[in-house]
Amino acid sequence: MKDNIPVVILCGGKGMRLFEETEYKPKPLVEVGGKPILWHIMKNYSSFGYRDFVLCLGYRGGMIKDYFAHFDILNSDVTITVGAAGAPEVREVPSCEKWRVTLADTGQEAMTGARVKRVERYIDTDVFMLTYGDGVADVDVRELLEFHREHGKLGTITGVAPLSRFGELCVEGNRVVSFCEKPHAADTWINGGFFVFSRGFLDYLTDEDSCILETAPLENLAQDGQLMVYKHQGFWHCMDTMRDVNSLSALWRGGKAPWRTWP
Repeated sequence: MKDNIPVVILCGGKGMRLFEETEYKPKPLVEVGGKPILWHIMKNYSSFGYRDFVLCLGYRGGMIKDYFAHFDILNSDVTITVGAAGAPEVREVPSCEKWRVTLADTGQEAMTGARVKRVERYIDTDVFMLTYGDGVADVDVRELLEFHREHGKLGTITGVAPLSRFGELCVEGNRVVSFCEKPHAADTWINGGFFVFSRGFLDYLTDEDSCILETAPLENLAQDGQLMVYKHQGFWHCMDTMRDVNSLSALWRGGKAPWRTWP
């Protein structure tokens, strides 16, 4: 494992804007190209050598536990002797997913900050990474980690320039001179997830359900001059709606998934 740095993934929300899927499953298990979005995120990190994961579970967390408990069976050829005692015989274990996955129940109603605080006992390194269980990007996390180590502050947040949902018209008088479909918003950066934190940041969090990572903890960190931004100019896409699911799935099916950093 590369530096044995844990990657904490927030997997506990209810995903109400994607209720067509999340009524029956947790959002991280919604599939893109036949695989859960969570699998895509973990494949991305592991392609850079980071394979130690801590998943913060909440809503329907048992389904995520069940997915990993049966991961090898689901992803391998299996021989089952019907009517005989004993476990199924996995014929070919996937060679690339050498993951260590800690599945931590962090509460049904807990907010993001509380979930991170509740897995503190599983973070035994000076630095850890954190991301959401519903977004993919072609972020070079090795470069992100190096950026964090070089500036020496407690936190790094990845800023992304989102695409506009609407085409942009460039006009001269009443004449359209160009049309840009879904341009990047000019000089606008939003939180794209893909955080790196030094351990001292955990002191900014509380165990109370109401602790929201993106409000007081990060705001206080910024006010203390301890939060830096890593500006990512490449691909980033969150999965909030069925439109997002369909868009990501189309990219995957077409062999044009920019977040695929593995063979």
